[in-house]
Amino acid sequence: MPRFLHVGCGPKRKDQTVRAFAASEWEEVTLDIDGSVKPDIVDKLPDLSQVEPGSFDAVYSAQNIEHLYPHQVPLALKAMLRVLKADGFAILTCPDLQVLGERLAAGDIDTPLYTSGRGPVSPIDMLYGFRPAMQQGNLYMAHHTGFTMKSLGNACIQAGFANFFGFRRPRRHDLWGLATKTRRTEDEMRELGKIYLMPL
Repeated sequence: MPRFLHVGCGPKRKDQTVRAFAASEWEEVTLDIDGSVKPDIVDKLPDLSQVEPGSFDAVYSAQNIEHLYPHQVPLALKAMLRVLKADGFAILTCPDLQVLGERLAAGDIDTPLYTSGRGPVSPIDMLYGFRPAMQQGNLYMAHHTGFTMKSLGNACIQAGFANFFGFRRPRRHDLWGLATKTRRTEDEMRELGKIYLMPL
């Protein structure tokens, strides 16, 4: 059975990731810095020091990479690459700074862009972190960096991934990317995207 490492899982589990991982064919191993959410592994980016090299078929990291400082991003991506098997891949999601920039250019940082399961999210929340969570003491929610589609892809390739495929979701204000450890053709990357970049 293929396994995926759910990095920064929080309270979410495989049925809240992507359609393919929610299926019974995939085994989930959860990882989070916060032991109170009861992950299988208590660990954190950027190093993933508790995870054995080459031990996973995939890594799923949703809305995590923006919480790192810029100098930590290459380390985190290299750690994901390290824990993947030879034919493995990583799925990354994060806020889309291009969409955010368009709202900031209009001078509007407070009007909610959308409503999440935890409440309204404004441009300032996307830029610096979700304020209600931080107000309650969860400073892990602070944002220290950000990405456009181009910069996310470049970061993955510079970290050692062979290929990157991704897309923007302007109405959802986020980026979705898939990076492979070994080289794939463009057609293969598109096919992987069709299978694994299907949010629930």
